[in-house]
Amino acid sequence: MSGETQSADHEIPRSSNTFAGDVWVNFKRWNLKAVRNPFVLVVSLAQPFIFLVLFTEVFGNVAGGAVSEGLGPGIDYTTFLVPAIAIQVALASAVTSGIGLVNDIENGMFEKVLVSPMNRTAVFVGKTLAEVFRIALQIAIILGLGVLLGAEITTGVVGALGIIGVGIVFSFWFIAFSNTLAVLTRDQESTIIGANLLQFPLLFLSSAFLPLEVLPNWIQLFARINPVTYGVDAARAIMLDEDVMTVLEVTAFDGALDTIVPAVAVLAGLGVAFGGVAVYLLSRASSSDVR
Repeated sequence: MSGETQSADHEIPRSSNTFAGDVWVNFKRWNLKAVRNPFVLVVSLAQPFIFLVLFTEVFGNVAGGAVSEGLGPGIDYTTFLVPAIAIQVALASAVTSGIGLVNDIENGMFEKVLVSPMNRTAVFVGKTLAEVFRIALQIAIILGLGVLLGAEITTGVVGALGIIGVGIVFSFWFIAFSNTLAVLTRDQESTIIGANLLQFPLLFLSSAFLPLEVLPNWIQLFARINPVTYGVDAARAIMLDEDVMTVLEVTAFDGALDTIVPAVAVLAGLGVAFGGVAVYLLSRASSSDVR
């Protein structure tokens, strides 16, 4: 990192000492850090892109039969897969959130924030909004690439925006979880290992790559409590404009909303719960804790 970058990183920006002002200061700071270190953004986008290409090209024909069996004929595997990759982007990007916080702890920036007059909740909210902004851009890129590979977003541009919205709501809980790991471990390797240890089991033990109906019973059982299932199902319901959820039986709404509403409600609840834990730990942290 250059001297200029280090200097900018170690300066505490002054805000108006309002909650909104503190949020804005942190939003700008974390976006500037991302611009200065684009490698992290590229890596978090590269893995899902590789999955998208490999799964459609290598497993498309085989998996297409399973999709037809689970959801009915006429659904292309690329169209089925793109919503899962959008959620994977949110998951992979959320992993980097805690890593960024650990970097702040290691270079002394976090200690400076703790002794500043900034509101601790605003610090977390501003950081989260910066990461959500980047996640939205990355999901948009994946959707564009998916369309180029032959995926069809039945609900059009509005549906694409809806999928981005689902990805954002989904990301809240894992961003909070990643930051919680960072505050508890204060170690980059532990945070990376802890977050990545969950990433692939959560993806593969869900409805991401195949319909649950064709998977073993024990995977179907785990998928019922797996947040990835709810994120993927909500995004896929928007993509296909139909009810695709199998882990919950909801008929109170109409069509795709029978999947979208309960799935988003579950994800929002998780985001509030994990976010509350992260904010609590940040508010309890003191400068002596991170020395």
